[in-house]
Amino acid sequence: MLDHVVKAPLVDIRQVCRSFPKGSGKEVVVLEDVDLTIKAGEIVGLLGRSGSGKSTLLRIIAGLLSPSSGQARCRGSAIQGPPAGISMVFQSFALFPWLTVLQNVELGLEAQNVERAERRRLALAAIDLIGLDGFENAYPKELSGGMRQRVGFARALVVHPDLLLMDEPFSALDVLTAETLRTDMIDLWIEGRLPIKSVLIVTHNIEEAVLMCDRILVFSSNPGRVARELKVDLPHPRNRLDPVFRQMVDSIYALMTRRAEPRAPSMEGIPGTGMGMVLDPVSTNVMAGLMEAVAGPPYHGRADLPVLAGVLQLEADELFHLGEALQLLRFAQLSEGDLLLTEAGKRFATLETDARKKLFAEHLVTYVPLMGLIRRVLDERPTHTAPAARFRNELEDYMTEHYADETLKTIVAWARYAELFAYDEQAETFSLENPE
Repeated sequence: MLDHVVKAPLVDIRQVCRSFPKGSGKEVVVLEDVDLTIKAGEIVGLLGRSGSGKSTLLRIIAGLLSPSSGQARCRGSAIQGPPAGISMVFQSFALFPWLTVLQNVELGLEAQNVERAERRRLALAAIDLIGLDGFENAYPKELSGGMRQRVGFARALVVHPDLLLMDEPFSALDVLTAETLRTDMIDLWIEGRLPIKSVLIVTHNIEEAVLMCDRILVFSSNPGRVARELKVDLPHPRNRLDPVFRQMVDSIYALMTRRAEPRAPSMEGIPGTGMGMVLDPVSTNVMAGLMEAVAGPPYHGRADLPVLAGVLQLEADELFHLGEALQLLRFAQLSEGDLLLTEAGKRFATLETDARKKLFAEHLVTYVPLMGLIRRVLDERPTHTAPAARFRNELEDYMTEHYADETLKTIVAWARYAELFAYDEQAETFSLENPE
């Protein structure tokens, strides 16, 4: 009987969907038909692009959000509010600045009405376990980012949860600090010193997922679905230079850059790049620099994404956004984990500044439907002006207000580089006036 209890799923997610209202009154689907089971004794990773619904799913499991449809269960019972036995570590440190390290760690125990002496004993043990012994009376402002995140871990672990949820817990840290904390967590897990049964971690860092997890669920986007479930059979501690490790990283890059088959023929070029496409805030300077780097040696127009990520010190998500922006503009293609410059991309890398701007402007108007629409409206109106609200409202038929704002900001930045129009931030108005 006991063996059955131990092996029963801690969390069982079945056909879960989650949608949010858009400004137009319609709904945007963030998660669609997601299945996930978490059992004792495993670290499970949710890996995907920004906006693929990973954090939304984590919050459903934590009881902070309810699914729009489907079932979310913890130990066989429907999740309604935060379930007992689940703790969460956030991307931001989320500490109370007016409380000491010890007081921050004690909070969860205090909420459970644990007696003061026992609360102190458990908190001190968690602080010692996570490597902060000696800092009990320090305040968050006195700690480095890595130490503050250790406080977050201690606070989550002190209640001895069955399941530890981690929402990109290392992404706000510098590379070396993140690596140290990541390694410490894995060492404690291997040694059986963590007072937890399982871990569910959200990340967009592919190497982090392969380094830490026993299973990885790769999410696709718009809406978020589980595209693939991968088992990682490598023993701990794992070596990033192991050929099997590298092959798995490469295969995940290939999986995440593979184009989905279009559901219907598109007249707007690459599937999914019509008016409803969210434009990520990718810098034109960084795009230009990436094209220069890939055009030159040792890549000569074709680069492996994992290699590029390592050389340029870019997170996978950043590199994907860059690659997709270049693909949208027809300066590059993403294929099976590689970035290939088109002839236009190679030519861009050889041009002087003014010629680059002209080429960029041509591609921007031709291949980005929103840019073409704005320019056409400005050309046709006698005043050659148009309010941003006119285009924001149209975007909100396809996406949330937040993404509509982000998309417009990106368009403004790209068009300014291309010298296609002016934008008045105060009046929120587009015009064909000379920006100078």
